[in-house]
This record gives sequence, structure tokens and C-alpha cells, in this order.
Amino acid sequence: MFELLNNTRIQNKKELVIQIRTDILNENPELANLLNQSNSIETFFQNLKEYLFDLLKNDINAFQLYNNQYIHGKAEPSNRSIAVIRLLDYIDNNGLKLDDLNNNSIEIINRPLEILFQYLKFNEIVSVDFAYDFLYLFRQLSGYFVFPKATKKDVENWMQRHSSGLDNDVILERKENKDRIIRILINKIDKGEIVRAKYNWPENTSFEEKLILMNKWWNDKTFHLQFAVRNPILLNELLDNSFDAKTMDVLHKAVKKGIPFFVNLHYLSLLNTKAKGNDLTIRQYVIYSQELIDEFGDIKAWEKEDIVEPGKPNAAGWLLPSHDSVHRRYPEVAILIPSTMGRACAGLCVSCQRMYGFQRGDLNFNLDKLSPEDTWPKRLKRYLDYFENDSQLRDILITGGDAFMSSDKSLKMILDAVYDMAKRKKEANIKRPDGGKYAEMLRVRLGTRIFAYLPQRITPDLIKILKEFKEKAAKLGLKQFVVQTHFESAMEITPEAKNAIENISKAGWLVTNQLVLTSAAARRGHTAKLRKVLNDIGVIPYYTFTVKGFNENIVNFATNARAVQELKEEKIWGRYPDELNEKINSLVEKTIDIAKELDEIRNFADIPFLATDKTVLNLPGVGKSLGFRVIGLSLDGRRILRFDHDSNRKHSPIIQKMEKVDIIESKSIYSFLMQLKEFGEDIQEYESIWNYSFSYSEKRASIFEYPDYDFNLTKNMTNLQID
Repeated sequence: MFELLNNTRIQNKKELVIQIRTDILNENPELANLLNQSNSIETFFQNLKEYLFDLLKNDINAFQLYNNQYIHGKAEPSNRSIAVIRLLDYIDNNGLKLDDLNNNSIEIINRPLEILFQYLKFNEIVSVDFAYDFLYLFRQLSGYFVFPKATKKDVENWMQRHSSGLDNDVILERKENKDRIIRILINKIDKGEIVRAKYNWPENTSFEEKLILMNKWWNDKTFHLQFAVRNPILLNELLDNSFDAKTMDVLHKAVKKGIPFFVNLHYLSLLNTKAKGNDLTIRQYVIYSQELIDEFGDIKAWEKEDIVEPGKPNAAGWLLPSHDSVHRRYPEVAILIPSTMGRACAGLCVSCQRMYGFQRGDLNFNLDKLSPEDTWPKRLKRYLDYFENDSQLRDILITGGDAFMSSDKSLKMILDAVYDMAKRKKEANIKRPDGGKYAEMLRVRLGTRIFAYLPQRITPDLIKILKEFKEKAAKLGLKQFVVQTHFESAMEITPEAKNAIENISKAGWLVTNQLVLTSAAARRGHTAKLRKVLNDIGVIPYYTFTVKGFNENIVNFATNARAVQELKEEKIWGRYPDELNEKINSLVEKTIDIAKELDEIRNFADIPFLATDKTVLNLPGVGKSLGFRVIGLSLDGRRILRFDHDSNRKHSPIIQKMEKVDIIESKSIYSFLMQLKEFGEDIQEYESIWNYSFSYSEKRASIFEYPDYDFNLTKNMTNLQID
């Protein structure tokens, strides 16, 4: 690929496609011979299939994989066999019709080998993206090139490219950003351009006194929310007018389209105004794309189970007490979204998984209107009754929005209600026979991005609430208390965030992290560096998610092949021996000095980070998985993936009736690599990405498993309706 891109003689894409055709035929004489023997697409398919089966016959693991009989854990098939399986899958799925939800649900027909036949035999022109995918598929088949996987040294070198918010030079730069923002705001307050009743000063206050006041207010979370930027002009001014005209035009269009705009001052101070590059991942979370603007208003819900009609089960078969406050896809866990300030966030992530909710108006940044209503305690009781009277629920994830956006009073009320519910559920179990008992509550989680967005929210009063709840709930029998956060980049980890996490850990709560593998976060070594810095401050990686959604997220989308490449070539260097499981598992309950414990574990295992996170995609069906194989290719080179459900966890019984999930990716691998090139990446370092056309879901790290009960549960499932 790269020798072609660097060939100065090739003037345009048409010439490039012609050269790729020549290379495919020259590198694969068996394929050229098959084409010569084939006078029609039918004979080509027949000849190709015979040739492929002949290659597969001596690889029993690959043959079982092709027939869906392969057992995960066996020796993986060779690269060549994986290529054989992909070509056979292309034949088997030829003519498959799919709705391309990336392009207005236009129906496409999967026929990559038909197009290839016309391209190779009759010189028909195809897209560069399509041609490259086949060039590397046949290189994988022939063994023409062998791509060495990344070494530990490679990964460590890549990690060093990425800065951390704890680096001294970054801290100094952000102090300068903070000072600039404060000085601009003082000027605007003095001119009356910005008025906030709580934040003002007497008429004769000196500039130096104003600076002291503003720096004091900077430690107050309400200050950051009150002064959060809601328009592009002010945003650009506070960033020293560093946005170009194109970016400003897009941001203005976003506001006009009705997309919420909300950047608080702390997060704003994390963006560079001079040196570009090391804040790229943060910028992707702030700056909207033209595609998001075009799609907003017509964004389709990615997760089918999020679409709930009153009185009817969701896509997973669960009956729910609310269409927008309780979400559920698995038997053991459900999500609670409070009708409080917790329905808001301290900032809007561009690739937010709940953008569909913002579009509908279920989520917003009208903070003054999100105070709990008089009916909220009654609704909370009804929602928690659902957990209490369910036979399988044992894990509640309180999120939003953001759980820590709720006021101390509201959050305490929610946690107290959770405690009362758990107590009643435990007491009701006394009367139930062994084998008929309901699952008792074991885990409470609070979902938040506040450490990155607004660490000033983590106050002594909040810590006291969390500590007191943990102590009394632990006596009741709950085992796991988790703050589930989301750092997208090591650059989001600031001294303030580090201090906040230390205080949460001292309160007895384990902090875990979810990462969305955006195109910027998917750069070599970026996620590995994030894992390391998270471990350094006492955080356990939990999930790495592939970006979900359709065309609205195309800019931020990194292909699933890159997710597998990161898993196989970078995350693998954080694997640890099973003998450390017990020590790692103990961290759930022993959270004090957790950073020191994690450092000792890494030193013992001689690894740069703990790879405790599970790489997955939230399926546009039910559940999470990274179990897929490539079954097709669109005309513009986007891969068509067939996902299976994760066999490593318990699902709703509806899974037994559901088919596998087919997904047309938002961009081709070639387009993704060209985006990385624009980022300044050396795409030669990614060349092995083309090989990753199938994957299995990893097992969850044992630290995240539920503890066992000392009694036997009922096998009956409540709140379930499957036709």
C-alpha cells in the first residue's frame, strides 16, 4: 500500500486503482489463473471456492471456524486461513441485501467478488478503498507480505509520544490558559457583557482583587457551570481566537441546527491554543463535525433496546417502569437515570452515546429546569421497586447524564433509597426457599465523567455522603461500590482529577474507566498511555468501546479492525499472569493506597499497564460484543461485519431467538488510515490492520465478576416478556 502512495509517478486515484490491479495479479498467479479459466462470475465462484477449500482442508481449526464450530481458546487459525474464510464468507453472502443506515437507509447489495471479477478481468474501475482492501486480502492469502506484530518496545515508544495532563509542561501551559480565560471574563463582567448574580464584586474592587476572587471561584463547581460557554464566538475568544474560519462556520451551523453547546471553563482550559496535536482527542470531544450537523434531527437510535413503548417489552424482552429513566439489556443489571440535575452533564461529548436523547429533548443543558420535581421521590420509589421485585437484578448503575451532576441532597436521597430497597429485598428473601430466592443487591455504580470535565465537583461533603453510604451498605451485604468514569485521553488527567480520585478511593469506592476508541484515541500508543496513567492514579480500566452510531459519528469512528489491532498488538502487553487475579480482585474492597498497589502489581508482572479492560462494541441489537467476522464489502470499501453475541456473559433469553447482527461500518480502512495520516501519523505503523477480519469477545477480567451468593437463586425471570 505505502509503496504505491509514495510513488510520485502515480498522478490520480484512477492510476492508483489500475496499479493495484496489476499488483494483485502479479502477486497472486493462482488467482490470475483462476480468472483466465473463468468465463462467467458463476464459474469464477465455483473455481475460487474449490481452490479455497483445498487450502482450508489441512487447518482443522479454520475449518471449524468457517462452520461456526470453532471453540474460542484453541490455537487461532493462520493468517492465510483467515483470508480463506473471509473469501468463502464473501461467496456465501453474495447477494445479501442490507439497509445502509449510514446513508439514509439506502438498500445495498453485498457483492464484492462480483465487482472484483469485473475489476480484475475486464479492467472496470473501482474505488481506491475497495481496491486496497482486496490487495491486502490477497496478500494475506498468498503470504506475499508478512506484517510483524508490534513488540513491547514498539508500544512503549508509541506511548512516549503522548502527553499526560500530569506532565509539568502541560500543567504550566494550562495555568496560562486559566489566567487568560479569567482575565477575559473579568473584562466582560466589568463591561456588563456577562452578568451572574452570584459572581460579582463591589464597584471599587481592584484588578488584583478581582483576580484573587476569580481564582477562588475557580475551585467552585457552580462557577464553571454558571460560566459554561454556550456559543462559538465566546469559545473562540477564550481560546485566544485559535479556531480557523472553517471550524467557526461549522460551530455556528451546529448552534443554528439546535445541537446543544456547553463547554465549562475547566475543560476549556485543557485545550491548547499554541502547540497543536497532543490535545487532539480532547478537541474531537468539543468540536462538532459537519456530518453530525447534517444528521441531527434524523439520528437513529443505535441501541434498539433504548426504544421503549409504555406497557411493551424492549428489544431485549424486558418490561420497564419508564421509557427514559430505566434502561436494561441484561438480567443482572439495569441503569437508572435520575430526574434531577443528574440528567445533565458538565459538558457535551460530540460522540455521546445518548445524542439520540439530546435530539429528542430527554437530555439537555437547561440546568435551572432540572431541579427535582415534587413527583420525583414517588417516581424514584417506583423505579427502585422494580429492582426490589426483580428476581435477577443485583447491580444498579446510576448514570445520566452524569450521576455527580446531581446535588449532594439529591444524590444522598437516591443512595438512601437504594439502601432501603436493598434492605427490603434482602429481608423478603428470608421467606423464600433455597433455590427460589431473588438476587440480592451486590453492586452499586455511579456513572460519571466529572473527573475529566469538572473535578471541582468532588467536595468533602460529597466524599462524606459516599463514605457513609458505603459503610452502611457494606454491613447490609453489598460488596462492590464503583465509580465508573470516562477519561478519553491521558491529557484529561489533571492534578485536580488525580486528587479527586484519591479522595473517592479513600471513601471506599473503586474507580474504573470506560474509553471510547475514537479516531484520535485510536492512534498508536494513545490508549496504552491512558491505561498507564490511569493505573498511576489508582484507576482500573473497565471497557474500551468502538464508536457506535452511523454517519453522525463518521469523523470520530475508528474501524473495528483497529480495535482488534489495538487489542492484539498493544493491549496484549498489559496482560498479567492468573496468579495475580486474587490480589487484583481484592482491590474492589481495599481501595486505599490503590495506586501503590497497582504499581506493585505492574512491577511484579513487568508490564507498563494493567489490561483489565474489555474491548467491545455496543451492538445495535442487544448487548456488547467484539465477536465478528467480515462477510462483505461495500462499493466504497466499507467492511460489512457479522457480529455474534458475547458467549461469556448471561443474556436475556431473547438471545436464543435473535439472529446475528450485521453492521456496515461508517468508513473504510483506507479512509481511516488517510485520517490518521492527516493527524500526522506514520500509517506504515498500522499496515497489519488489514489482516484483522475476525475477532472473539474477551472474557471479563475477574475483578469485574459478581461475587457468589451463599444460597441458590431462582431460575425464573421476572419483568420479562418474550413472544
